[in-house]
Amino acid sequence: MPMDGSEHSCPAPRAPYPGRMPAEHDDDEEIRRRFEQILAGMSTDETRAAIGALLASGPDPFRAPARPDLRRPQLSAPVVLTVRVDLRHAAPPIWRRLELRSDLSLATIHQVLQAAFSWWDYHLYRFALGGDPFDRSSQLFLCPFDVEEGEDEGLPLGEVRLDEVLQEVGDRLEYVYDYGDSWHLKLKVENVRPANEETPRAVATGGRRAAPPEDCGGLTEAEDLADVLEDPAAFDLEDLNEALADVSAAPQDLGLHPALVTLMEAARRTPADGDVAVRAAALLAPPEPLDAVEREAALRPVLWFVDRAGNGGIPLTSAGYMKPADTEAASLVLPEMASWIGKNNRESLAFPLLTFRESLQTLKLLRKYKGKLLLTRAAAAAGTEPDALWSLLASTLIPSADGFERTGAVALLLHIATTPEGQDEPYDAVAGLLTQLGWREGEGPVSRYAIRDLSVASLLRSLAPRKVSRHRDVVSAPARALAAAALAGAGEVTDE
Repeated sequence: MPMDGSEHSCPAPRAPYPGRMPAEHDDDEEIRRRFEQILAGMSTDETRAAIGALLASGPDPFRAPARPDLRRPQLSAPVVLTVRVDLRHAAPPIWRRLELRSDLSLATIHQVLQAAFSWWDYHLYRFALGGDPFDRSSQLFLCPFDVEEGEDEGLPLGEVRLDEVLQEVGDRLEYVYDYGDSWHLKLKVENVRPANEETPRAVATGGRRAAPPEDCGGLTEAEDLADVLEDPAAFDLEDLNEALADVSAAPQDLGLHPALVTLMEAARRTPADGDVAVRAAALLAPPEPLDAVEREAALRPVLWFVDRAGNGGIPLTSAGYMKPADTEAASLVLPEMASWIGKNNRESLAFPLLTFRESLQTLKLLRKYKGKLLLTRAAAAAGTEPDALWSLLASTLIPSADGFERTGAVALLLHIATTPEGQDEPYDAVAGLLTQLGWREGEGPVSRYAIRDLSVASLLRSLAPRKVSRHRDVVSAPARALAAAALAGAGEVTDE
């Protein structure tokens, strides 16, 4: 009987095949004849089932093998990697010798290589470890377009550091730029030495010959390059280092949250590109942090729930709402409830409070268990210590799962962190950005209410010392500070 308790009849066992089974020395024709005789005694359904079982028992001949994961753990301390970079098939050789910090992302290394070979960065590109950039046996690190297309299995190169792919003398990495002309570079580590805080991101120490120009048809030999270059033998180390000094660090290397980097890359294809880039740059000079007293005051609503849930839990009604006494007590500490109409003793009617309480569950501070609200392990570890609780919130404001909630949270955090205190909450601007990114609410654009209803929005509103009015939300200093802290972090709490 199946494990689900349902009853299904099974076919009676078939009588053994009466003839002699094939011996090892039987020829192929005899084996085929006997196989056909066996099939002749089976129904159509039994034949299909047998063939399906045979196919399922072996490897799928049409499925490509999974690519290997060849990355290594990041180094405990950054080093300087001396790397020789050669253009494949160049005659005479065209190469550059670079000193690179190992803690750079591959997104920045891409920019360095573009500068080193005087290219303009308007074609597709990728890195490969363990083989050619188009071999099935290599691990790929893909540019944003290739990631979005999803045709090749690989990691976004912005999520990978150089020291995950190159660490020791002799290590190799492949890079290809412009899949048409196919400029294929081979990177090989020649030396490793310690780095310090003053070590620049990238410095050139040598090289030979001018690189082929963009869109010249893949020319790599000097005789051909003489037709498109004034002097194929030209190489100026000083000019190269000036170009490398102008290379901007990729967002990944500026300490920004990976989700913000993803938003910036998506916005590059929309009219919002400039605004998003300017706001992200503003995060390099974040808002003034709050002191301990200010943090405790801002976290008052959160602290009430953490303290109450940590002392035996908050009991819920059979309908799943907090009971009247707790509803009234929580309403007194939540700024949004100060102007709410009613007695505030029924959570089902105290909508701002219900939204805030549910946001604490979404943000992994509270959990339901046997008719009570209890603390998650992460919240219990932080307890009522304001600094620990602040850090926990900063790590949970951005949902871990891709989707509207994550994109909306990042966009809202970015706008709040860069909007002056006292101005209206930027719900309309965020809704417009998400609409430009392709999100829709039904068949229309994203509305401000879809943004206001996000869990992160409710949490940030709770940090305000007071609510200006029931019909107006404004940005508070604590909300700006916490939003900036969330976008500067890389960790995501997964504990339930």
